[in-house]
Amino acid sequence: MNNLRTRLRDQRGFNLIELMIVIAIIGLLIGVGSIAWRAMIRSGNEAAAATIMDRLRTYEAQYASRNKGKFANLKELVDAGLLDAQYGVENPVVNGYKFEVQKVDPQGGAPASYEAWAEPIQPTGVSATGTRFFYTNSSLGTIKAKEGTRATKDDDAI
Repeated sequence: MNNLRTRLRDQRGFNLIELMIVIAIIGLLIGVGSIAWRAMIRSGNEAAAATIMDRLRTYEAQYASRNKGKFANLKELVDAGLLDAQYGVENPVVNGYKFEVQKVDPQGGAPASYEAWAEPIQPTGVSATGTRFFYTNSSLGTIKAKEGTRATKDDDAI
């Protein structure tokens, strides 16, 4: 019995080096986790922007069918009840992406048209909100995407 008491009395808690190793491991896990978290947020922002661009194509077609073939800008789509109010401001930013729509009314026998872009607010660095730029227009049946710079009709479809 005395032998057991002596053994228990000699045991102490963690020493300083063990605690420092545990703290370093926790810090490493937090660092790796935050990088993965940012990548996940960036990927989610890009997916949301691509979805909005796809919906813009649909909403523009609906608007044109009700308005004698004329397309709308973002504010007119909001006023028609097709988009949320957050898109009704100049240069709307949603989920880290800035959206822009330019329309051309029909003139001189040329049909109406529109072009739409979604661009990340911060395209580079650790705090990037997205790396892909999106584009569509009235003559495309898809969305175009490009890494790093503004997308055009000549870029790859997603």
